[in-house]
Amino acid sequence: MNAPASEIMADTLQSGLQPLAGLRIVAVEQYGAGPFGTQQLADLGAEVIKIENHKDGGDVGRHVGPYFFGPEDSHFYEAFNRNKKSLGVDLKSAEGRAVLERLVASADVVFNNLRGDLPAKLGLDYASLSAVNPRIVCAHLSAYGRTGSRANWPGYDYLMQAEAGYLSLTGEPEAPPSRFGLSIIDFMTGTTAAMAILAGVVSARAQGVGRDYDVSLFDVALSNLNYVAEWYLNGGVTVGRTPRSGHPSLTPSQLYTTQDGWIFIMCNKEKFWQAMAPLIGRPEWASDPRYATFKARLENRDAFNADLDAVLATRTTNEWMEVFAGKVPAAPVLDVGQALENPFVREQGRIIDFAHPEHGALPGVAAAVRAGGAAHPAKAAPALGQDTDEVLASLGFGAPEIASLRENEIIR
Repeated sequence: MNAPASEIMADTLQSGLQPLAGLRIVAVEQYGAGPFGTQQLADLGAEVIKIENHKDGGDVGRHVGPYFFGPEDSHFYEAFNRNKKSLGVDLKSAEGRAVLERLVASADVVFNNLRGDLPAKLGLDYASLSAVNPRIVCAHLSAYGRTGSRANWPGYDYLMQAEAGYLSLTGEPEAPPSRFGLSIIDFMTGTTAAMAILAGVVSARAQGVGRDYDVSLFDVALSNLNYVAEWYLNGGVTVGRTPRSGHPSLTPSQLYTTQDGWIFIMCNKEKFWQAMAPLIGRPEWASDPRYATFKARLENRDAFNADLDAVLATRTTNEWMEVFAGKVPAAPVLDVGQALENPFVREQGRIIDFAHPEHGALPGVAAAVRAGGAAHPAKAAPALGQDTDEVLASLGFGAPEIASLRENEIIR
């Protein structure tokens, strides 16, 4: 008789089993977007095996400065590749291709973030690999997709922000167009690719066959326009920039000045404005016909913001945060250092140490997904070819074969 679900769940949580344990992903990846996506899966216990061409120095991210731990090990690289394995192999050689195919036969997923025209040329698509493993999921992350007039175009995050309209929405109205301060399209495309990978695995396990899955920087950037796109497509409204990073239609939902700096307030529900007015000593504003509703505040936005600035300037940001805590959605405006030193970050255990065999504990930001009952793995990013012998041995390669491949510079 099967054990009750509650007992199975309790045993699973007690064992600390990672949710993606047993999932093997072969990743022909480099730089940012692709490694960011697979790192999220590695953080949840998936076995992510990076395929790196050791003859070309491996993942280009290893060489992105200006900050390094050592040769082939930059801070940038460590940020995108923790909890992974590295297999140094030359895929351009017949012997290297044979290694790849044996690996694919044991894997659930083959992932790449190459230029759109390259997966087919390099034999990394489903048409090329299905004979080796009909259940294989082939996930492709490219700049503009694998079809169409831009399939062979290189592309990067900031270009997508420019063409998808982001720069027209960011910054002050009279200032030059501005990009996000982070590579937000890379991060969101990597996250979308991780979702596609998991969807592919669920489908392949249910149906017994895999397929290709495509994600592109351009498609993700465009899809993120979301409600702004709806306004244009259905009403012809082109949204522009608003002062102080304000919401296009809701007020108060922007930056305001305080006695010593800035605070961001977001009363995106009427109940929050009703709560805020008495907290700032202006209870009458909650019923003032100029300020009582979203519509009224938007129509009188300039006067409303001037009045609110004047009140908020009487106290410091920290003092207002104490007043608003848990009652009004608000946040202080911090720089990166202050953000990482935020007591709440420490309280929540968001900075953890990742174990590096040479450099010891390397602090980094913890995984964003928390799996109840399981401690996330915490290994630093692998050295180039660090896991080659282990991976090949798991595929049945004997010591003489591995030595021969290394002698002929097929592997590292």
